[in-house]
Amino acid sequence: MTEVAPTAAAVDVGLLIIRVLVGVVFAGHGFQKLFGWFGGGGLTATAGWFKSLGFGDGRTAAVMAGATEIAGGLGLAAGLLTPLAAAGVIGVMTVAAYQNATTKGFWSAGGGWELNYYLIAVALGLATAGPGAFSLDAALGWTVDGLWPGLAALGLGVGLGTLRWATRDASAG
Repeated sequence: MTEVAPTAAAVDVGLLIIRVLVGVVFAGHGFQKLFGWFGGGGLTATAGWFKSLGFGDGRTAAVMAGATEIAGGLGLAAGLLTPLAAAGVIGVMTVAAYQNATTKGFWSAGGGWELNYYLIAVALGLATAGPGAFSLDAALGWTVDGLWPGLAALGLGVGLGTLRWATRDASAG
């Protein structure tokens, strides 16, 4: 049997589908946190939840998380500054994974960090593969892809997420 490699156009369409579907839904979580859209709690409720986890008054953490979800999600969806957008997704999901792992284990059926892991993997894959031809990065000639941008996005996201988690007041949560 002869193997046929996918065409560049097919790869670009595949990357577009992944970027848009994952990015828009991810941004939606930020809109839930900040504005209460799509059934979310809004800033006050989200700040209260972050406060219960030891993130000070919770408001700064809620704004940081929500804004990063919106910027990272829309950045992925548009294919704009893709490694940086991916780092934002990875950072937020790193904090979420720490929270879920400390209380709920791995499997998402029990509220664990399985889904966080998948979103980190998708963001890492997009930072490594690049956004494809149907992206703002490509239109602007800014496409950066490869192992090093992927590892940089992973390092930045996990590093900042871990720092944010480590600097909370663990006795509060």
